[in-house]
Amino acid sequence: MNEAQGGMAAPLKRDRFVPLRKSDIIDGLVADGHLDAAREAGFRQLARMLGAIFHYRHFEELERLRETYFYFDPQVDPKACRSPSELDAAYRVLGDEFVRVLTEANFVEIPHAEIMQAFAEQALVRVKIKVPIEDYRDVRMFRRGHHMETIETPIWFGLRRRPLKVDVYDDVVLMVATRPEDATAASRHKALASAKRSQQKIRSGAVLFKYFRHVARGDLEALFPNVRVVMSLFDQFSLGVPALVGGIPILLKVASTLTVLFVVAGFYLGFNGTMHDNDTEQALAALSGLFALGAFVPRQWGNFHRRSLIHEKQLTENIYYRNVNNNSGIFNYLIGEAEEQDWKEALLAYYALLIAEAPLTREGLGARIEELLTRVFGIQVAFEIEDALTRLRSLDLLAEAGGDLSVPPLVDALARLDREWKGLLGAFASKP
Repeated sequence: MNEAQGGMAAPLKRDRFVPLRKSDIIDGLVADGHLDAAREAGFRQLARMLGAIFHYRHFEELERLRETYFYFDPQVDPKACRSPSELDAAYRVLGDEFVRVLTEANFVEIPHAEIMQAFAEQALVRVKIKVPIEDYRDVRMFRRGHHMETIETPIWFGLRRRPLKVDVYDDVVLMVATRPEDATAASRHKALASAKRSQQKIRSGAVLFKYFRHVARGDLEALFPNVRVVMSLFDQFSLGVPALVGGIPILLKVASTLTVLFVVAGFYLGFNGTMHDNDTEQALAALSGLFALGAFVPRQWGNFHRRSLIHEKQLTENIYYRNVNNNSGIFNYLIGEAEEQDWKEALLAYYALLIAEAPLTREGLGARIEELLTRVFGIQVAFEIEDALTRLRSLDLLAEAGGDLSVPPLVDALARLDREWKGLLGAFASKP
């Protein structure tokens, strides 16, 4: 785990991301009644221009992510990788860039204490698993959105069920870096042992990105790659007791007649010259016991593997239907989410300042936007005011005097966005 994530787990706060479609936001703000017909047309045009500018800006971020990730892609031949020192520097750049994109998309990192708490909670995946932590160089988890659900869990060996409230994360992104190759003998031995345990071959030094949706907090442990299903105490009891009950009589029977079996075998092989009348019967009984033991052991071994396969199937099915994308495939989605969140924050901040009768302070603007989202859209969001102001300032759409904030009227704002757009196109055309 990332050592910087220490501390006690805190209660989940309100989420910052706005879970609305662009069209719903535009239509809702227009229906709010503060824009006449002329200003409505200008406002819709401003929304389109904002979308085009943010889309262009985030395109370069997507290219940087893909370029930086190339040497950490598990599908890339290790021979194409750089030297260890260059890879360490590239890994830091990849981590910083990826976290920045997630932050723009309003994901928050799950603290280490919260992950440890989740491992101890009751999960929807009703199997016991073991995570090979020693295989990983670094593990980081990010979430966005959460809600409570009531599930029914079996009790009394499945004879009854009881309701249980669980915390469910709407979106979860997992970043896992495997340990790079080490020349020391101890590291090679550990890597070899880990490779034997793992059924999924992941090259050393690779970085995995996984995107999941609708994950119960208690199931975070099941999202790790190369997790192994292990037998719970109940499974060990349910398999071990029948094995003891059925196996001990067979072992006692075989043990009591095994000596006679050796005597008879020695007689027929010429090693022993005497044999009693009932030795043959006891030898046959010993052989039947050995055959019974030979049939009993594979049957119990089959029961063990059958139970393991049932657990593996349950784990795989649960995670499979929650997995959205992996590795470089999630970059397009995350960049799109970051782009949309920037657009939503900038548009909402501009609208709130546009319809305000007087300039607003930061606190007043944040409260106004949160009230607007609750009143018009029926959602409660911890609006990220500083990010929104940064976006407006970068587009020259924000004026600040003595802590009071204001925005230019729509006509002036459209002209400034038009200049920004033409400047972006000019810069693109001038690039070699």
